[in-house]
Amino acid sequence: MEHESFTDNSAATFSLTDEDHTIANAVRFTLNQDPRVTFCGYSIPHPSEARVNIRVQTTGKLNITLFFKAHFSKVNLSIMQEVQYLMHHNRHFLETMSSRKLNWGG
Repeated sequence: MEHESFTDNSAATFSLTDEDHTIANAVRFTLNQDPRVTFCGYSIPHPSEARVNIRVQTTGKLNITLFFKAHFSKVNLSIMQEVQYLMHHNRHFLETMSSRKLNWGG
């Protein structure tokens, strides 16, 4: 998962497989919100590869691998919560539309 961080403890590139812009952009956004992060960006090496490289540079006052994993877990949890929220509202919408259709007679 991690590469290119053997000499510099304040920077690393993490390579994630089976991911795309969706998770990469969310991770980039949340990492850039942290004041200890000086740079975070991502790239997709080739459109046909399901892989994302995320580059993180920090102020150097933390373990970058643990820091990245913690943020990545937080983003995954946040996405799962949003999906559950959307599923709940979608269910409510479908139930409401079904009852109105029955009342309307159409």
